[in-house]
Amino acid sequence: MSETDTPAIPDAAEVESARPPTPLWQKALPWLITVICFAYLYTKVSGAAAREEMDLAAYLGGIFGRVDWLRWLALMVPYSIFFFLIDTLVVWRVINWFNTKVSYTDMLPIRGSSYILSIVNEQVGKGAMALYLNRRNDVPGWEVGSSMLFIMFCEFYYLLGWATVGWALRRESLPEEFGLIPIIALVAAGFFVFWVLLFQARIAAGASFRERPIFKAFREAVPSQYAMVILLRSPALLSAVFVYTVALDLFGIEVGLMEMLGYLPVIFFGAATPGPMRTVAITLWVVLFPGHAGEMTAFGFVQHNFFIFFNAAIGLIFLRRANRELFG
Repeated sequence: MSETDTPAIPDAAEVESARPPTPLWQKALPWLITVICFAYLYTKVSGAAAREEMDLAAYLGGIFGRVDWLRWLALMVPYSIFFFLIDTLVVWRVINWFNTKVSYTDMLPIRGSSYILSIVNEQVGKGAMALYLNRRNDVPGWEVGSSMLFIMFCEFYYLLGWATVGWALRRESLPEEFGLIPIIALVAAGFFVFWVLLFQARIAAGASFRERPIFKAFREAVPSQYAMVILLRSPALLSAVFVYTVALDLFGIEVGLMEMLGYLPVIFFGAATPGPMRTVAITLWVVLFPGHAGEMTAFGFVQHNFFIFFNAAIGLIFLRRANRELFG
């Protein structure tokens, strides 16, 4: 093929213009849910303040004033760093399985800098890692994207698996709505078997979509690798159960470790929802502890936001190195 016969590669603007416009309702839905959640929280907290014959600001100020923030930071800072190390370990393991050999220490700035974009959307952060590895290690973008998709797939089962364990341990003390967890787990288990058989070509042998680069990780993965990702992630959740139990006590609410194990995976699943819908996770604390609306609103707000922004601060430490490796 001659130089004049080489097809032109479309630039980012052309690709973007070729995409169909996102329907307005899809753009508006996350914000509508956020507004509903904040309205629910406002109703619950203002009602609690009225029962105490206090205005809302004074009521919330009293809650924040009773917390020992030094002890709280002594819990949250090591936990956030520990989560970062575990999270990086998972990404490092998957990238080395399916894409390229890279050291754990070299993966730290890749994962750390992606936390900055994760403030907006966790999936955007994973996309940034794909770009980083594409430019730094010359790994095809779709193939890195396949590994990121594999990680997200495993994260769903990781959270659902631990939520199922929590439900089995504490189902008598959990709200009735949590009874859906074992049903969802059963359906998800059946889907997992179907998914593995599909990408091992045990069924639908003629399906050509399996050969697309975005499915590379699933074509090559064996069941033990799915289990390994869940196993590698589990110390982060178990440590979170302890940290959140102790932190909640600082807000004046006593809860047992086993009870927290029943709640936390479901709340984390809500926190993993893209964009502003993270508000759902804060709302769940109030639903689970309706008699402590003010304390749980304050607790949910500071726990989730500290975790997100402290992770972004970790990313800032690596940002200069990331920029140098990406852009010279």
